[in-house]
Amino acid sequence: MNWFLLIIAGLFEVAFAACLGKAKHASENESIYWYVGFLVCLSISMVLLVKATQELPIGTAYAVWTGIGAVGTVLIGIFVFKEPATFWRIFFLTTLISSIIGLKVVSH
Repeated sequence: MNWFLLIIAGLFEVAFAACLGKAKHASENESIYWYVGFLVCLSISMVLLVKATQELPIGTAYAVWTGIGAVGTVLIGIFVFKEPATFWRIFFLTTLISSIIGLKVVSH
C-alpha cells in the first residue's frame, strides 16, 4: 500500500510541475488557476509522501518520488510543451527509470 501511495505522490509531483509550466504560458488571469492547481497538487503530493515514509525507508522513498517526478516532468515537457526528445535525453531518462525500478527491487 505504501508503494502505491508513493507512486500516486510522484504523479502529483508531475502534476504540480505541469501546472507551473502551464502557468508560465497562460494569461495573467488564467495563470492564477494554474498556481492554485500547483498548490493543491503540491499539498497532496507532500501528504502522500509523508504517509509513505512512515513505513518505507526515507532515502528510498524520496529517491523514487523525485525519480517519478523527474521522469514524468520530462515526458510532460516532451509531449505537452514540445521540448526536444533527443537521444541523450531519452537515454538518461531510461537509466533513471531503471534506477527507480532497481530501488524498488532491492527495498523491502
